[in-house]
Amino acid sequence: MPDWKARLTQQLEPVLKQPDPRQQLSAYHDMPYAIFRYPPEEEFGVRRQVSLLRTRLEQLGKRVTVISLAECLCAALEAEGMGPAALIDAEKSVGLEVTVDTIFQILSEYQPLDELVARRIPSDADPLRDLVFIVRAGALFPMYRTSALLEQLKGKVQVPAVLFYPGELDGAAGLRFMGVLDAEHNYRPKIF
Repeated sequence: MPDWKARLTQQLEPVLKQPDPRQQLSAYHDMPYAIFRYPPEEEFGVRRQVSLLRTRLEQLGKRVTVISLAECLCAALEAEGMGPAALIDAEKSVGLEVTVDTIFQILSEYQPLDELVARRIPSDADPLRDLVFIVRAGALFPMYRTSALLEQLKGKVQVPAVLFYPGELDGAAGLRFMGVLDAEHNYRPKIF
């Protein structure tokens, strides 16, 4: 069994099955979420296992909301008139770096990613019943780092949530997004 799969089923799943998993997910009451890291090349296997995990948790009476960061990214870009054709044209005319900076600005200022995520959490979410899975973080690479997203979600997420993070552990609390970018060491949520 791969290391990530063992961590998912033997470490994370037992926590999520608890009546109130918040304290074991995080030491911070205003950040009831954790990070589950996995090798980026295992994306499709992780998606399959997350789907199975959701089913098992729902069979226990949990309500699991899955929020795709890829869908949030598409919604933000479309809202700003930056559909796929516009992105291709922008890259051709101003280059990749300027296009990446523009997308970051959209997700930071015009269509803040944290707000897009928070709006997808059910309004009647109950911390004793609901769980949120934030998936497809790799879609943000290289435009937006998830460390910014987690800090901005502070106080906006009241139910247990897990960010499924494609990257590598660097030290005790550092993560390298997609295994490529320099490690961020300011992650406060628990890393599984």
